[in-house]
Amino acid sequence: MEEAATGGAFSAILSGLGWFFGNIAMSFYNLGYALTHPSSWLDWSDKEAIMRFVYYGASVEFFFIVFTTFLVLTGIGMWRHNVMWALVRGCEAFGNSVGRIAAWAGLIMVLQQVVIIFVQRIFARPDISFGFGLPVTFDVSWWSEELKLYNAIVVTLCLGYTFIQGGHVRVDLIYAPVKYRTKKFIDMFGSLFFMMPMATLMWLYSWFFLWRHLIVPNPSASESLERLVMKARALRWNVETIAFSPNGFSAYFLFKILIVAMCAFIFLQAATFFWRSYLEWREGPESEGKYHDHDRVEQGEEAYDHAEF
Repeated sequence: MEEAATGGAFSAILSGLGWFFGNIAMSFYNLGYALTHPSSWLDWSDKEAIMRFVYYGASVEFFFIVFTTFLVLTGIGMWRHNVMWALVRGCEAFGNSVGRIAAWAGLIMVLQQVVIIFVQRIFARPDISFGFGLPVTFDVSWWSEELKLYNAIVVTLCLGYTFIQGGHVRVDLIYAPVKYRTKKFIDMFGSLFFMMPMATLMWLYSWFFLWRHLIVPNPSASESLERLVMKARALRWNVETIAFSPNGFSAYFLFKILIVAMCAFIFLQAATFFWRSYLEWREGPESEGKYHDHDRVEQGEEAYDHAEF
């Protein structure tokens, strides 16, 4: 019995390894096919193409394309460190740029809230009008509920930027007292086994959560490609436009899009953080913070002196 159980476990391990490496090998073909046949999933005038896009967006095939791309770029970067540094600088510049632009939504949110307070409390008006001759009128409740969108933009699109800037709270139990190279190993381990799996799981759930509020019949993660293509015959757009109050903000599908974008940013920054940690681990303490575009806010006497001179 023990031998049979051991043999069964060994066979399952071999089967799992075969599935894993087989999908990595097939990812090159899948990527090539997707790039050479874009109309099969990007021509949204074809309902079947929409369903293929929905299916492949959270499929095993797509995951292994992304994962294999990460492995290939990592392998090249280990061979040529200048290539990996270029990847780090490019990805961090992208994350910083998106975050710095999205952060302005916080200012817009504050200014809009001030306008709403003036309109409601001082002028006692239930609406806001714009334009000359033919004014466009919005209910104040629409503007009030739209503030949630600005908050969501700051949270989702500035998340990667905050991580790059080191602004997240770190629960430090063993990290601070360990040696430099141990810290970098912990960073690499956390990127691979915590950030990437978390981003992947969130993407899988949020992807179909998004599309269930955009089209009918509703797609499901458990359905095969053939099943979804068959359902494409009855496909029609059904974008969610339900407000929480009469005349309120109704574009709640934008929140679902932001969730998906946030997952992509988390995965991208996980890969970038792994590459940076690996390079700093290999090149030593002198490379820590290399090419890091860090925003600094001067405080105290230093800021005073800078402003004076």
